[in-house]
Amino acid sequence: MASQALWQATFRIGEADLEYMALEASDLPEALRGYQLARAGVLDNVEMAEHGFDGSTAARFRDAGRISGYMREFVPTADVAPADGMNFVGASVVHLFSNPEQVSGWMTDIFLKDFEANLGESVGSGQQIVSVNRVEVEGLYDEAIGLNVLQGGPAGLLSSTVIDFRVGRLLGVAFVGAVGQHDRTDVATELAIALERRMVQVALGSL
Repeated sequence: MASQALWQATFRIGEADLEYMALEASDLPEALRGYQLARAGVLDNVEMAEHGFDGSTAARFRDAGRISGYMREFVPTADVAPADGMNFVGASVVHLFSNPEQVSGWMTDIFLKDFEANLGESVGSGQQIVSVNRVEVEGLYDEAIGLNVLQGGPAGLLSSTVIDFRVGRLLGVAFVGAVGQHDRTDVATELAIALERRMVQVALGSL
């Protein structure tokens, strides 16, 4: 259980603070070191729904207590050719909710259930979810859930390891994508721990 002081500190966090929580290139773990920024910006509920599973709506996310979010995504430099085992993306996202209970609800009722409900379904760009497996997550202060998702498509298999974790009324997400069938729980955990540390520092005003 997170400390009461930290939980209370997250109630002083506003949407403008989220940008300072998402990881920078210098914060990335060794396996992603040297990766370059590909995308960054605010993720409102409308954009989240547009990039979510079929049936996702901004209203559903608002009803779940989500206010907004901010993400940064990093990819290898252009001179790195895709190959089996290569980490093709690493990203961190910070979401702001109305209260900590809604963060917990999102992790189980939206993140987890949506992936498991879409097993075998098409997810666009000719991709299909082949398998969804929960992974053990260690080293985070409060509640955390990890998934390893395998997708298949015309170009072959892609693996995504995603970790969701709670810091008061904040949801942190660490994401690592790899070419082929690979579990990247170790790298995603490093990413999540670095993200959690930064979220706490900003929340407590020590960054």
